[in-house]
Amino acid sequence: MDILTLVGLVAGVVIVILAMLANASLLTFLNLPGLAIVLGGTFAVTLVKFRLPSVLGAFRLAFATAFTDRMESPTRLIQEVSALARLVRKEGILGLESHLTKNAFLQKGINLCVDGHPPELIEEAMAQDIQQTMERYEVAERVFRGIGESAPAIGMLGTLVGLVQMLNTLDDPASIGPAMAIALLTTLYGAFIAQLIALPLADKLQLKAEDEQRNRLLVATSIQNIMQGQNPRVMTELLSSFVTPDQRAALAGEREV
Repeated sequence: MDILTLVGLVAGVVIVILAMLANASLLTFLNLPGLAIVLGGTFAVTLVKFRLPSVLGAFRLAFATAFTDRMESPTRLIQEVSALARLVRKEGILGLESHLTKNAFLQKGINLCVDGHPPELIEEAMAQDIQQTMERYEVAERVFRGIGESAPAIGMLGTLVGLVQMLNTLDDPASIGPAMAIALLTTLYGAFIAQLIALPLADKLQLKAEDEQRNRLLVATSIQNIMQGQNPRVMTELLSSFVTPDQRAALAGEREV
């Protein structure tokens, strides 16, 4: 569980709700027509911009990655692939057959190596996997950024609707209040959805995509070096560029082997 994402989202919502409750009841800020305009309009615009499978896939990916912390440490990955390189130098490439790893992408590379595929095919297969994964992240990020852009605009549209209704019923004082509520609350709903939900999730997906790409490039580079029979110590030194200077201290033992 990526607790910071959940804490940030909940904290933002709670702070806004508490501010609403400071001098009024929560029902004061509840307007079903205005909410329907923003939610329905935003959903409709999103479907115009993207295909339905892309929208559903974006929400699945967001809940599967933004709210979970399943990304492996690059330091641990380097240590694991360095051990694999030492194993290959001792037992040959078939020595990888007995190695099982929790990293699905690394396991895919190991399987390709054990099956005896040429290095060029393995490199192409792993590069294609990285590209497709990054494209899925990119589409998901674009969906949430699209929602973040559309919600305030639809909220403004609802504001205009409310103002028109108010101006058309100025002779009826009882109708001015509900019309003005739609005019103001739709803008609030649009800003709430965009700034507290959609855009933060888009930024988190971008960050997760960068971490995922780094780890996959690290694994792909490692598999190439293993296939070339690279010295484990040299390989560790080359892979240290994937981690921060503070994390490189943990790799000192790998360089000495």
